[in-house]
Amino acid sequence: MKAWLNRARRRIWQALMYRMVFGERTPGGVLLAHTRIAPSTCIEGEEGLQLADHVFIGQFNFLDAGAGLTIGEGVQITNFVSIVTHSSHRSIRLLGRGYATHAGGEVPGYVKGAVHIGAYTFVGPHSLIEAGTRIGRGALICAYSQVRGEVPDFAVMAGTPARQVGDVRTADAALLAQHPEWAEHYRAWAGELPQATEPDAHG
Repeated sequence: MKAWLNRARRRIWQALMYRMVFGERTPGGVLLAHTRIAPSTCIEGEEGLQLADHVFIGQFNFLDAGAGLTIGEGVQITNFVSIVTHSSHRSIRLLGRGYATHAGGEVPGYVKGAVHIGAYTFVGPHSLIEAGTRIGRGALICAYSQVRGEVPDFAVMAGTPARQVGDVRTADAALLAQHPEWAEHYRAWAGELPQATEPDAHG
């Protein structure tokens, strides 16, 4: 009896905490029928979140939407990702004990800025996206990246701090050459098909 009860509790816990299902609603109540957000993801300042459809947000992420967070159509955020729209990392040193009791007005050194993630961008595990960052559409944020500032459309970003190390359209062109039946799907969000690059003289 005890073993059965433990199994039942475990199944209920898994269903409540880990099972992802299609269908989320925006803070305004709009149904996003193809969006999935894992129950273990923490969203703070949810009223500042602008979420499109066809979004996937995996397990154990922290999303701070307090200063505004826009997640475009088709974005995938994997696991253990942090997205922050504010930081007190300088303010606490400037104010010391006064930070907790600071009343009114601007907090010295406080960083605050909205984050925008463009359509069909992929954010790899254990990445950090900092306040004020704007990521273009179709970008690839590699695992363990620390992203700050402007990220161009279709950029491959890697490192801490992250820098552009490639362009996803190179691989996309090769894949579309193998699977031309998907060209219209690609064009629907990207606007145009990527051009295959010519091999250089060395091969």
